[in-house]
Amino acid sequence: MADVTTRALRPERPVAGRAAEPASRPAYKDGTVLRWLAAYTLSILGDSIYFMALGWAANRIAGPAEVGMIVASGAVPRALLMLGGGVVADRFGPRRVVIGSDAVRFAVIAAAAVTLALTPGHVWLLVTVALVFGAVDALFMPAVGALPPRISTPDQLVRIQGMRALAVRGGTMMGPPLAGLAMGLGGPEAAFALAGVLFGVSLLLLLAVRLRPLEEEAPATPEPTAAGNATKNSARRDLTEGLVFIRRHKLIGPLVLAAALSELGFAGPLNIGFVFLTSERDWGAGGMGWIVAGFGGGAAVSALVLAVLGRLPKAGYVLIATTLVTSACIALFPAAPDLGSTVALAALAGLAGGIAGGLAQSLIQTATEHAYLGRVTAVTSLTALGLAPLTFPAFGALVSYGGVGTAFLAGGVLSALGMIVCLSSPTVRKAELA
Repeated sequence: MADVTTRALRPERPVAGRAAEPASRPAYKDGTVLRWLAAYTLSILGDSIYFMALGWAANRIAGPAEVGMIVASGAVPRALLMLGGGVVADRFGPRRVVIGSDAVRFAVIAAAAVTLALTPGHVWLLVTVALVFGAVDALFMPAVGALPPRISTPDQLVRIQGMRALAVRGGTMMGPPLAGLAMGLGGPEAAFALAGVLFGVSLLLLLAVRLRPLEEEAPATPEPTAAGNATKNSARRDLTEGLVFIRRHKLIGPLVLAAALSELGFAGPLNIGFVFLTSERDWGAGGMGWIVAGFGGGAAVSALVLAVLGRLPKAGYVLIATTLVTSACIALFPAAPDLGSTVALAALAGLAGGIAGGLAQSLIQTATEHAYLGRVTAVTSLTALGLAPLTFPAFGALVSYGGVGTAFLAGGVLSALGMIVCLSSPTVRKAELA
């Protein structure tokens, strides 16, 4: 396997037989990047509306326990199949996979809208929709995340990550109000229909996205195996090669591990910890809203900074410093004396965490061979979508037995382990973006 450890530390050399590329166009002026970004934004918006509509439709025909089961059922195939989705993206190409999976999502949501409009709805129908949507998501997410290095140049990846983060913030903020408006006008079926339209427009935009020509980097073709087992063995080999590539890479391996630890440390405090904190302080739902808004505002500013600057010098050291700040914020939340200081601390956590995440993702994508982009993206996505929710019960147990302060401190320590992993790697410390 070729050693690509230093690919994030220097500009790529032009492919033999082809003239050197001219200076790259800024991502915000690149039509291909903007079409990808618009498609991604509409997809995020459609996802948000779909999840709202699914819960509302379930609540209309089922009890609370069944509602929880229906909404959570889609997470199972997403978590189980995510790594396989990365293999598929690398084997068949991310553009082909993202277009095919988006087409299936459009068809599934459109069919659900029509069915709910014509029938009272059934639990089995909603569970089926959730399972299929989750399975297709496991294909879509690694593929769409692997596209940025294929549609732009390495020096624009930080800017693209900032633009992508802004799209995520915008989609998640606009989705619930639009879903509520649609359901108020026509019920869950109208919200499903709106989500289907958004997926359809996203699909049309993705069809217009063209990949940059690249030097062939595909791994060696697996040796033939016995009939009937060839595909299975080949897929297993592809997955194993991807995991070995991550583990052995001097830059990607530590960054993936550090990002996972930081994500696991922050998931509990961000998703359920603030609920316990505001309840303990008697700040109510309004206080919870201010804290979440502070975090979201800080994250939006970090995305804007990355999108405007496009590059931060000494990226490795900045990544380590911002991870340390984020970890300290997590541990210090229970020590904040009032709501105002807690909101300010949340904004700082969102700002530092957003910069750390954007830099980590950009460094990983810059250093990854294009033949492995889908599998590497699948591993990083699996942490956030499949493993992070598993920390919620543990965080709740810590609150029950040790108090809110102990639980937040544990989250901060776990997140800080990611900083220690980066600090202990000379390659990460010296990492620079193109």
